[in-house]
Amino acid sequence: MAIRQWARAVVALAVLAVPPAAAQDYPNKPVRIVVGFAAGSVSDLVARALAQKLGPALGQPFIVEVRPGAGSNVAAQHVVRSPKDGHTLFIATSSSTIRGAGPASPGFDFGTDLAPIAPIASAPFVLTAYPGLGAKTVREFIALAKARPDTLTFGGTAAGTTGYLVAQLFNQRAGTHLAIAPYPSTAQATTDLITGRISIAFASVANVLQLMEDGKLTALAVAQDKRAALLPQVPSIDEAGLPGVHARIWIGLLAPAGTPPGIVDMLSKAVNEAIRADDFANQMRLQGMELMGGSPEDFAALIRSDTARWDAVLQGSNLGRSSPQN
Repeated sequence: MAIRQWARAVVALAVLAVPPAAAQDYPNKPVRIVVGFAAGSVSDLVARALAQKLGPALGQPFIVEVRPGAGSNVAAQHVVRSPKDGHTLFIATSSSTIRGAGPASPGFDFGTDLAPIAPIASAPFVLTAYPGLGAKTVREFIALAKARPDTLTFGGTAAGTTGYLVAQLFNQRAGTHLAIAPYPSTAQATTDLITGRISIAFASVANVLQLMEDGKLTALAVAQDKRAALLPQVPSIDEAGLPGVHARIWIGLLAPAGTPPGIVDMLSKAVNEAIRADDFANQMRLQGMELMGGSPEDFAALIRSDTARWDAVLQGSNLGRSSPQN
């Protein structure tokens, strides 16, 4: 009896060890990683670095395809409508969770129509100011903003993106009423910040690190609860007196919902292995990014958390529940 039970257990374990048929021959053709922002953007650079690692690891070319438009909704919708076989993937950013919180449908639901694979890398936002203002700390800037109402301007990316909503959150927590000027891209907002056309902006460390080092921008605080490894001399926003005004850009990989779990798990393991490689880690550091990694479940939890948090900011802002614009 004991031998038969042991034999049945061995057979059961062997069955569990055999991947589903869909995953056994995956990938059987080139895999496309679709990026929703322009070539040369941070998400594009991360996608290309990842593709270089996944191709050799999984035995098929991984090709990056750029489909910009509507704040990455064009790319996401294309992936959602693609075959659910793991051969078309989507590089998402944290701004995708904000669109999921809005009422107007872009033709898909980010939270249900895409299957999380793994988070790849992230970079904290940093609150930067035009040096000519003379404000060296968050408290000094808030005092200046209250003393000069309607004269200082917050630069943000398009309404409904992380850069815009963290500016709304700053206004809510600081009790300021800074006008927020939306820009099509962080690069354009940064250009106007350097020249003093706008007063202050949140930007990813990846986009402004060199400018801060060159003295062209003043770093007031990092938008998280602790100091950033890349900016140890800059206080966290919590230290600076505005706890909870947190924002970071993260980049992760997703597949169309309904992709076989065996393929999702295989991709997740391959991504986590890829980002542990020294050359990949070095490329991310050059972009001001910190490695993440994690399971599909970890990534799904991050998406749910960010969606709920930014939805609360939307509810408290003058955007209400409006649709984000590109």
